[in-house]
Amino acid sequence: MNKITLGKTGIATDRNGFGALPIQRIPKEDAVKLLRKAYDGGITFFDTARAYTDSEEKLGCALSEIRNHIYIATKTAAENADDFWQDLNTSLTLLKTDYIDIYQFHNPSFCPKPGDGSGLYEAALKAKEQGKIRFIAITNHRLAVASEAIACGLYDTLQFPFCYLSGEPELELVRGCQKQNMGFIAMKSLSGGLITNSAAAYAFAAQYPDVLPIWGIQREHELDEFLSYIEHPPVMTPAIQELITRDRKQLCGSFCRGCGYCMPCPAGIEINNCARMSLLLRRSPSASHLSPEGQEKMMKIKECLHCGQCADQCPYGLNTPELLERNLKDYEEVLAGKEMTTDNF
Repeated sequence: MNKITLGKTGIATDRNGFGALPIQRIPKEDAVKLLRKAYDGGITFFDTARAYTDSEEKLGCALSEIRNHIYIATKTAAENADDFWQDLNTSLTLLKTDYIDIYQFHNPSFCPKPGDGSGLYEAALKAKEQGKIRFIAITNHRLAVASEAIACGLYDTLQFPFCYLSGEPELELVRGCQKQNMGFIAMKSLSGGLITNSAAAYAFAAQYPDVLPIWGIQREHELDEFLSYIEHPPVMTPAIQELITRDRKQLCGSFCRGCGYCMPCPAGIEINNCARMSLLLRRSPSASHLSPEGQEKMMKIKECLHCGQCADQCPYGLNTPELLERNLKDYEEVLAGKEMTTDNF
């Protein structure tokens, strides 16, 4: 089994982490079946969040009987100590557990530290003293916040987007975590569905022995792919490297990650979904996106003020208004019964 250890946590797990955001989209019975199959197949690391609607509840139903054989990471988006405790207690209840292995601050706009006035880190320390959490961690999309979290030495793991479309700044985060003996959890290892060759994604991540990818899994055939990698892990080959090189040339920097830092929009456009609608239509069930409500959201793009606020706030330096226009074009082609263009995605 191809295991990794998450830095100073000592957590040793297979390189396939289960990203449980997508299971909020499927019925409870199907989610429980999927999660149990994942565990039976050798997956022991499960990542969720308080913000993922009923994801924690589904994990609790599926895995509470084998709690001591798995690792659970969840997240709080709390901005103060009171909300921190409310989120933590809710997560413990829904997950049907007395403790959480890795408790993560969910994408904060700053790096929580003792004495910063938020009370967040102090609350996490107290929760750790009480045995309710084992390790204090952070997730983010901002390079500056992630770098600060590494440098300050207060965190056990960092979760950050990392895949073969990543650049030197993300690689520097990986190296920084390694120097600090800090675990690195890679989210968006398939770039929200933009990367379609999971073997290539796995082989890329496997080059970094301290990186744990968490794969967003919603369907059984997706799970089967990753379970097959436990016994037969993909390795970098000339063919895979050629595919990665081609994808990087075509895709790097040109797609919306859905992080939401561009929000709110002065024109009321739901940018973090509308700017990646082409990807959502390819990756997820399209009915809700093409519903009257979904069409209304997409048509708001026509009311764009071209104020530039979204582009200024994008941590990835994207031309967001241009992305919105491209996605609207693809969306209208789908509504007209045509296939989406792929030149720009």
